Amino acid sequence: MVKVQVKNLGFSIDKKEILKNISFEVPKGSFVGIIGPNGSGKSTLLKNIYRLHKPSSGSITLDNKDLFKMKDKDCAKEIAVLAQESNSQFDFTVEQIVKMGRYPYKSIFEDYSKGDIQMVKDMLEKVGLNNYSDRSFSNLSGGEKQRTLIARALVQNTDFLILDEPTNHLDIGYQIQLMDLIKSLNITTLSAIHDMNIASMYCDYLIVMKDGEIKDFGKVEDVITPQMLKEIFGVNAYVGVNPINNKLQVSFMHTHEHINGVGHDHIHEDGFTGEHVHYHNHDKEHSF
Repeated sequence: MVKVQVKNLGFSIDKKEILKNISFEVPKGSFVGIIGPNGSGKSTLLKNIYRLHKPSSGSITLDNKDLFKMKDKDCAKEIAVLAQESNSQFDFTVEQIVKMGRYPYKSIFEDYSKGDIQMVKDMLEKVGLNNYSDRSFSNLSGGEKQRTLIARALVQNTDFLILDEPTNHLDIGYQIQLMDLIKSLNITTLSAIHDMNIASMYCDYLIVMKDGEIKDFGKVEDVITPQMLKEIFGVNAYVGVNPINNKLQVSFMHTHEHINGVGHDHIHEDGFTGEHVHYHNHDKEHSF
């Protein structure tokens, strides 16, 4: 069953084409990651889907409904968003920021219910901020702000979550904790991700973008290959299987030069001259 369908999507700014003929479907309940180099269009694509931008062409449907014909509040009940931009012009407390996630369910003068307050409290505990309720959001560290905004998105209680590089500013412990939490929700998730190993661990499918176009879309094990990493990111890498979790694991390599066998930190007795990279796989040396 399809949760989101993007069809022939185009987006331009000042006659410059940013997104070109984008088409894909997000299966209901799946975790779909978007990967690609900086400037490839990942964030712009997400902004079109959560309606910060309006497409120049094409269509986006959510549960077979035209996304751009939905009312704002109805849309907020369907889609929760964690964007990269998180600057607040006002000095709210952490609790007040998270409470904002309950806005779609409130009338103009309606106060927060006991259930709303408990939901906020529970979510702050899940993101490790249970003692931060009265802290000023503006005085938080980057990682603490990110966790506050994640909590706000999750208390919207939607079944579709959009994340734009959600692990930004988080140390590795909170990265794993956050992704475990999101995965445990079993809701449809579309996320831009910059870390290949995080993408491999948590995503069911991956969209590969470059220059405003989709270059590949499929299951993680079919998409993450040394060839793709070289073509899209310009890096050499070894892709293997982690024996603990059976997920793909990417190890990146540094290219280096040799002249008459002499390199930066070792010598080739055969007098090799050129550029290559070493890695070992089952006791076989590979060079490029």
